[in-house]
Amino acid sequence: MNDKSDCIEVTTTVETRKEADTLARLILEERLAACVQIISCTSHYHWQEKIEHAAECKLVIKTISSLFPQLERFILKNHPYQVPEILAVAVVNCNEAYYAWLKAEVKGYEGQ
Repeated sequence: MNDKSDCIEVTTTVETRKEADTLARLILEERLAACVQIISCTSHYHWQEKIEHAAECKLVIKTISSLFPQLERFILKNHPYQVPEILAVAVVNCNEAYYAWLKAEVKGYEGQ
């Protein structure tokens, strides 16, 4: 079994589906991820001394840990929020075929 410890999921949220689609497409065009899933959700959070809630779209970005610094800079540059959520979570394991596909699709692997 290959070591898959470099596989991560990065999440961020945006306000609209259009913003989510645009950010996902830009991330994929830069090959900073192999896949971006978009999920509708409602967020509840503290903001400027109030408890707020808003409909949002959550992006779940499948990538590798060595690309996180580039991905983080890219999200910060292209994100509409003043303080965007950018969370990276290590993937404990994944199947061999998915891992091979992920590596083949991101910058820095398989000749990218």
